[in-house]
Amino acid sequence: MLDNRPDRLPGAREEIAITLEHVTVSYGRVENPKQVAVRDVSLEFPKNQVTALLGPSGCGKTTILRSINRMHDHTTGKVSGSIRIGDLDVYARTTQPEIVRTRVGMVFQRPNLFPTLSIFDNVVSGLRMNGVKKKEFLLEAAEAALRQAALWDSVKNRLGMPAVRLSGGQQQRLCIARALAVEPEVLLLDEPCSALDPLASARIEELIVQLSSHITIAMVTHNLFQATRISDRTAVFLLNDDNAGTLVEAGPTVDLFKAPKDPRTEAYVTGHIG
Repeated sequence: MLDNRPDRLPGAREEIAITLEHVTVSYGRVENPKQVAVRDVSLEFPKNQVTALLGPSGCGKTTILRSINRMHDHTTGKVSGSIRIGDLDVYARTTQPEIVRTRVGMVFQRPNLFPTLSIFDNVVSGLRMNGVKKKEFLLEAAEAALRQAALWDSVKNRLGMPAVRLSGGQQQRLCIARALAVEPEVLLLDEPCSALDPLASARIEELIVQLSSHITIAMVTHNLFQATRISDRTAVFLLNDDNAGTLVEAGPTVDLFKAPKDPRTEAYVTGHIG
């Protein structure tokens, strides 16, 4: 199970898509003491690979994922340190959040469709928010995204149907299609299979592997077996004594599971802590 990514050549030079340097995320208003959710994380995400963020609940995995997409802008969260997508400094004063989100797509734990919109309108909603109005372009983009999400053949004759009438697995693939429609460089997935049955989960996993040939994917998961099945690299997060999340170890998934360098990683992947 640990060597099922034969398309990845050992020793090949890796181009880095996302770089985190000394990233700390804290919550709370200025007048109140801040709670540190995750502290001093430095991590690289190679281009066109799947990186799994692994660890128990509350250890900062989703916090890190959301920081890449500047989703803490809408909360009391404060991000310090440096995050870069390629050469783009995500938190530079001159960087507009909208620019970041044209380069990064995100899919959440449960399908977050627009419930009153059709399948088609859900897929192209991001493009419309970016000012795209030409119907021919929207139709082409919707078909391309739905094909990438392995959903086109199932829905091509019912694009006007309410999206909420799709099955749970199809709804999650529709959310992936919506993220892909804006042609992002990076796709962030927050436990995309946790609410799905095994068959739907297997289809999402197969889709993730296919997409990683041309899109960088960062995926939060609690599922060790899922990480070994589909990720190229894994980063393990755990809680410190002060209840702040910390990055314990990161590396190629095969190496991390077979020969972890940190005893805490070994304890976690063997089920002794977590």
